[in-house]
Amino acid sequence: KTKVQAVEKNFPTLKTVAAIEGPWSVEFDPKWGGPGQITFDKLDDWTARPEPGIKHYSGRARYRKTFDAPQSAREPGRRVYLDLGTLHSLAEVRLNGRDIGILWCPPWKVEVTEMLKPTGNKLEIDITNVWANRIIGDAALPEDKRLTWTSSTGGLSNLKPTHKPSPSGLRGPVKLRVE
Repeated sequence: KTKVQAVEKNFPTLKTVAAIEGPWSVEFDPKWGGPGQITFDKLDDWTARPEPGIKHYSGRARYRKTFDAPQSAREPGRRVYLDLGTLHSLAEVRLNGRDIGILWCPPWKVEVTEMLKPTGNKLEIDITNVWANRIIGDAALPEDKRLTWTSSTGGLSNLKPTHKPSPSGLRGPVKLRVE
């Protein structure tokens, strides 16, 4: 007969206290085909966007948002986490001018207890995606208009304009969660 042992959870159970919604300011590097600063009314996969400079963008884009923290996120003794929801592929997070972490795998959350203010929290999230999307976009352009090239004889060089780009960007939902 097998003995079953009680197992404790590795992570605390979190309760959502606020969603960080509404428009986000997003800045893409024009040197890599991006449109510069643009507003996303809601968080989107870059590859679903109609703008070619976003759909096939590869590199880093900076998301900016200012938000207020509800009282329920600021009660003494509570640990507060910023949960980014879903993203592709890497996130560097800053809150109120402080670096708070690089997230490279799920769960896409980081503790923000000590940096959270009642009002005017300035959130910046740099999202970096994969190079393949730019190669797919460039494959449809004349050589003199391409931003990238590869000397690879493997996977990257086999990408064609008909290939589907990899999901990219901050998809959310972004939330404040407490223990």
